[in-house]
This record gives sequence, structure tokens and C-alpha cells, in this order.
Amino acid sequence: MKTKKGKKIYDGFEEKELSNIWSRRRFEKRAIEIQSKKFRKGKSAVKIILRTGDKKEKCVGCKTSERDELLEKDYLWITQNQPYSYSFSLFLPKNFPIVPTRLVLAQWKQREGKNKVKVNNPLIALRFEKKKLRVTLQTTKEKEILFATKEEIRGRWTDFKFHINFTGSKNGFLKVWINKKRVVEYYGKTAYPKSYNHLWPPKFLFKMGLYRDRMKKPMTAYFDEYKKEKL
Repeated sequence: MKTKKGKKIYDGFEEKELSNIWSRRRFEKRAIEIQSKKFRKGKSAVKIILRTGDKKEKCVGCKTSERDELLEKDYLWITQNQPYSYSFSLFLPKNFPIVPTRLVLAQWKQREGKNKVKVNNPLIALRFEKKKLRVTLQTTKEKEILFATKEEIRGRWTDFKFHINFTGSKNGFLKVWINKKRVVEYYGKTAYPKSYNHLWPPKFLFKMGLYRDRMKKPMTAYFDEYKKEKL
């Protein structure tokens, strides 16, 4: 169920159908299930199963990617210098594949403009590769790792909170908590500059789910307790 009070958005995935705060553009219908076997709070959570070929995308000079992600609808995208808090809970099964394949579990992107952008990687991403959980930031052609751990996260719920102010100036910030422990405190640029050809003034969107380079093994993840609130 989605509730909205002022600038606060919440989805505990308690209804039979997926809330209308999520776009249907980034997942296959078969990939999404509201189920009650695993949940963080309440009585249900969303289960996402990524299979080979789901929402496949080809690009020049890079690997073919595939995804099943929950993307915020356009009206929820934010502009620069609007600090927000995002939080959600994630469960990866004990048998979740440990592979070298690029895998993004959550990401914030800057909306692309009409012209081809110079870099279209996520600004901020939660990644899981080779059993390593990472938080990355990218506002140039180079990616910066702000946090990394090999602590086991499979087989249990993990709670994430991100405080973000997107801007191309030194006033930007990113603060991250995992299970209530702060692991990132960054101040500085959190957006691509105008010269990178993104839409201007910029807008920023959020997605969570499974996004990877193409591979044969399926992957399953559960998400619950999504909250977004203006700081």
C-alpha cells in the first residue's frame, strides 16, 4: 500500500498488486510478485526474480545488460538541492549466486537529455559483486567506491538508509546507514555537470531491483519497507 503525506512516500508492499508509485517500464510482469513468505514488516514484501533476457539492453562497446527493477514514476523524480531520505530493506536468499557479474541492487540516476550523454552510469549505486557489497558515487567518468564490505548479507534482512542532496556544487552530500550503522559520510558534488549533456535543470530518479550484465543463472531478491521523505 502506498501512503503519501506531504513529501513522504511509503510502500510496505501490503496490497495484492504493486503500488502505483512504481513505473512498469523496467521489469517483466512475470518477475514481480507480492508474497507473504518473506517480509521485513507487516505481512508481505515484493519478490523479484530476474531471468536471462529480461528487459535486455544492448549497447555499443559494453556488455548486454538485463534488469527487473522498480522505477519511481516520473512525478516523484526530484530536482537538485532537494535533500531527501530514502530507506528500504533487502533480503537475498542464502543460495543467491556469487558471481563476478556486475549487479546493481539500487541506484539513483540523473535524467538524460535529448543529446547523447557523455556518461550515463548511476550517480549513486548499491552494488553486490563477488560477495562484496559496495556503495559507489560517480559524477565524472571515474567511479568512486565510498564503502565496501565482504560481510555476509545473504539469508537475512538488511536495512538501508540514504540521505542525499543532489547538486553539482560542494553543497551536495551522501550519508548512508546499514542496519542503523553509518558507513558513508560524504560532502561534495553528487551530480553530473551540465557539460555532460544531461537534462538541465537536472532531475534525479530512483530504482531498486536487479540489474546486471547478461548471464544464465536466475537471481531472486526481496524488497520491503520503502520510504522516501524530504529532509
